[in-house]
Amino acid sequence: MKIGVISDTHNYLDPAVARLFEGVDHILHGGDIGLPRILLELGQIAPVTSVAGNTDDPLFRYPLIEVVTLAGRKFLLHHIVDPRAPAGEWGSRWECERPAGVVFGHTHRPFCETLGGGLFFNPGYAGRSRFRMERSVAILHLEETGIRPEFFPLG
Repeated sequence: MKIGVISDTHNYLDPAVARLFEGVDHILHGGDIGLPRILLELGQIAPVTSVAGNTDDPLFRYPLIEVVTLAGRKFLLHHIVDPRAPAGEWGSRWECERPAGVVFGHTHRPFCETLGGGLFFNPGYAGRSRFRMERSVAILHLEETGIRPEFFPLG
């Protein structure tokens, strides 16, 4: 199974994402989505599970935490995560659910590390280019032997 992972679109969906996510079975969005049209556009590629980020308007009622099972593996999504210090509601859910992966955003930096038996994964920043930040998305390949991440830079 292939999962497209994106975060911090901030109301902009790079046209390259449709090509990069071609053939994915599901998309996880780690927050700071922007308008709901971003999720509708992603939903034309594959089913989407998403969470709110700290800049998302509460009126859109995006969930703060989601847990989804894909190919028999649980993934927890929350926007602001410190992988080395599980805390608050997401930390409690992590302890209870023990997911195979935690997908997050917020830092605008790619992150991929296994801690406490789970993969903590940030695909990086996918919004409009600013501050000369490198932008990226990722695909998680769910294989029998584990989860294989693959990052893709956005122009």
